[in-house]
Amino acid sequence: MRHELAEKADHEYVSLTTYRRTGEPVATPVWMVRDGDRLLVTTGGASGKVKRLRHTPRVSLAGCDARGRVAPDEVPATAHAVVDASPETRERLDAALKAKYGMKYRLLRLGRRKDAASVALVITDPEH
Repeated sequence: MRHELAEKADHEYVSLTTYRRTGEPVATPVWMVRDGDRLLVTTGGASGKVKRLRHTPRVSLAGCDARGRVAPDEVPATAHAVVDASPETRERLDAALKAKYGMKYRLLRLGRRKDAASVALVITDPEH
């Protein structure tokens, strides 16, 4: 994985940009963790991100603040993302998010609806 892509997981928040069929970008601030040669993000299974990734796997990543504001000097990195709903990936992602975000992540999980199915977005380097 390229350094400029891997280092995005070092940020507390990352602006994940997915693309509509028209090519219009849609940016969302997310929490992200590194898992070997891939990056992982959690999202709702029926989210707009998931719908957009079904037709366009291209994504762009940039460090940002909690509101999605990207610093002027931040250089975005391009990647590919796929949706993974497997229990194994969800468990790895859950453990990694707990380790990185601690109490913030635990509180977020408490506030979620119990019937809301979440999935992992698996982000990889298109150049490898």
